[in-house]
Amino acid sequence: MVYRSSAKKAPADPNKKPKHSYWSKNKCHCPVCKKDFEREEMLTGGGRMIAGELTDELHRIYEPSEKFGYIYPLLYSVGACPKCHTAFFWKDFEEIDDNASLNALLDDSENRKKAVSNMFPYYELTRERNLLDGAAMYYLALLSYEKVDLSYAPTIKRAMISLRLAWICKDLDRVIPNHNYTFAAEVFYRKAQFFYEQTLINETGRIETIAKVSNFGPDIDKNYGYDGVIYLNSLLEFKYGQTEDMQMRYKKLDENKRSIARIFGLGKSSKSKPGPLLEKSRALYDSLTATLNEANIISVDDDE
Repeated sequence: MVYRSSAKKAPADPNKKPKHSYWSKNKCHCPVCKKDFEREEMLTGGGRMIAGELTDELHRIYEPSEKFGYIYPLLYSVGACPKCHTAFFWKDFEEIDDNASLNALLDDSENRKKAVSNMFPYYELTRERNLLDGAAMYYLALLSYEKVDLSYAPTIKRAMISLRLAWICKDLDRVIPNHNYTFAAEVFYRKAQFFYEQTLINETGRIETIAKVSNFGPDIDKNYGYDGVIYLNSLLEFKYGQTEDMQMRYKKLDENKRSIARIFGLGKSSKSKPGPLLEKSRALYDSLTATLNEANIISVDDDE
């Protein structure tokens, strides 16, 4: 015989805010100030993540759901120590152990606190993070990696962080308009362009290897690898590069066009190349070609 409980389930509280994250049982140890702090993780089930379009910047847009509203998964990829304001991608809290880097970070902690307070006031590092808190954490990470030895590949990490900061600032402008977040996004786009270009310069010049980096993002949904770095360097130069010296600009665009042609040519014969990257590369190649043609710049592509 089966007995059924007569107790009724309590109705859901319509005023209760749906959760986007939880606090991990495992705390994060900060190698800089030697303190532990809470680690916030994102909840992913229950229809929270509704994938939308992929932008030309390889940024995945997530559609808001009726229950959870807007979610921002990339906010949870970094952590920030509330004691010394050191911020890294989570893995680097365990891997960065160079004493010179750690001492430099400790000495610079007050400067980071002042800088983030000026850029993103009213942030908190100990509550469930919102867009403003996430922006502050990424900005702290951008400043933190400035002090990290090149053996930990900080340049490519600063490139990804700058690009993500630009995306977050655009979201902030949508949520909190008229607070100069559009201007901030432009600043971070230009920083991203600089760091992506510097990544390639350092890698080809054997100044800083990125071989140990396992995921080049730039977003969290897919790893577009080294080809993605080349593509983003070209895209960001095209969209946000300097326009004061047009001769130099056209020279760079022509070089980038050749790089994109190589990606596209290799991709046609390799099933390992991500399809979306090929599509975006083809579109960028066409845009570069049109721009150079308008300027009467003749380019001979060895790979075509």
